[in-house]
Amino acid sequence: MAHRFASEERRPFSDGWEQGGDGADADAAPALKTQVIFEDAKSALSINDSPDIHFAYSVNPYRGCEHGCIYCYARPTHSYLNMSPGLDFETKIIAKRNIVQALRQDLSRRSYKPQLLNIGSATDCYQPVERELRLTRDVLELMRECRHAFSLVTKSSGVERDIDLIGEMAASKLAAVYVTVTTLDAEVARKLEPRAAAPHRRLRTIRTLVEAGIPVGVSLAPHIPFVTDDMEQVLEAAWDAGARSAFYHVVRLPWEIAPLFREWLQAHYPQRAERIMARIQEMRGGKDYDADFATRMKGSGIWSELVRQRFDKAVARLGFNKERIELDLRPFVPPGDPRQTALF
Repeated sequence: MAHRFASEERRPFSDGWEQGGDGADADAAPALKTQVIFEDAKSALSINDSPDIHFAYSVNPYRGCEHGCIYCYARPTHSYLNMSPGLDFETKIIAKRNIVQALRQDLSRRSYKPQLLNIGSATDCYQPVERELRLTRDVLELMRECRHAFSLVTKSSGVERDIDLIGEMAASKLAAVYVTVTTLDAEVARKLEPRAAAPHRRLRTIRTLVEAGIPVGVSLAPHIPFVTDDMEQVLEAAWDAGARSAFYHVVRLPWEIAPLFREWLQAHYPQRAERIMARIQEMRGGKDYDADFATRMKGSGIWSELVRQRFDKAVARLGFNKERIELDLRPFVPPGDPRQTALF
């Protein structure tokens, strides 16, 4: 059953798009309405067995994402729910209201062994509805209770709200945050990620997290040829903000994302749309997308190699990735275990 907030309009929040912030107008993105649909999850943990993903488990409190990033590879999941991967994905948000109870059950199983766990790998765990629902906050509180290490990835300044929890766990090597910065160009970002934090606001979030003692990495995912071509500048700004690890992926266009992305190109970059798609296909063996685990994240071919060289040279020059962010899986104590009383 669907549940609507008393006020359906998206509430204003300071993610850097206010008048005067990087020259952007707060009204540049349409004031879309958000419908929240509550769901009871059977399990909170998703097992990742893909060889090109570094974490074993993921937890996603939400399906769909208000940020509206045109390239989001999670969009096709809304098709399974008989909703569109386009506007429905951005406005009909599925909230797993029992996410903490389900996660508690998962972590309590005798067969459970702690492994690398990421929060928000599919859709952003700090999208605007989190400000009211606080599902991510509840998950973090359980992770602290169990002393379970985790990483999370976001492009929202909302993560700053939970610095108290994340900072405490980071002090014991139990937490790390990755902030996505695709470009420093505010105009491009507004088109590409219309309701995510402005680029300068994400850099401020990196700085704020680092000052709180939290290890922070920067994600340059996705790289889109002739759209997000300021890779070196993004890395320099992230380094100055305090990030010390970095990674990138090239744009992925599986299933319904390809036609959506083509429509977006025609709307925003009609004169170079064919050129952009030609480069993407060059990295995908002549197709819009190739799901081969060996190449799906970085692509293949000459253009892919040039992107890799650019990234590697900038990372080496700046000093990124000299020390891997290592999280400690040993302190984990299952929920309800008598040993938990000794932790507090």
